[in-house]
Amino acid sequence: MQERSQEKFGWIGGWLGGFIWVFILSVLFLVQGKAAQAAIGIVITCLACAVIVFLSPWRYPRTPYRKLMVPIYLLFLVALAWGVWSFGDLRQMGINSWWAVLILLPVLGPFWTVGSRRWDDGDR
Repeated sequence: MQERSQEKFGWIGGWLGGFIWVFILSVLFLVQGKAAQAAIGIVITCLACAVIVFLSPWRYPRTPYRKLMVPIYLLFLVALAWGVWSFGDLRQMGINSWWAVLILLPVLGPFWTVGSRRWDDGDR
């Protein structure tokens, strides 16, 4: 098997990049004196890091990416709920109607674009 370091960097870097906002908000809440929100955000960030590394496709080369992404997306939902709880209201986050939530649909794109792919497929 080739090293495929760029794909590994893409998996880890891409997913961690998706959770960086949780860490940044946690630091902001810590500065604001919101210790509970900050602590929960840091726990979510650490958990996301662990899940991203543990569910790396090169560890499970025959598993479709879609199955490996489900727990990560569930953590995204948890992070979104944490964000809403931390700010107190969706309107404070700039979401004034349920139509505004549709902007999150592109986040689900990898389910359709690479969801059925497996790590082993890259060796063929």
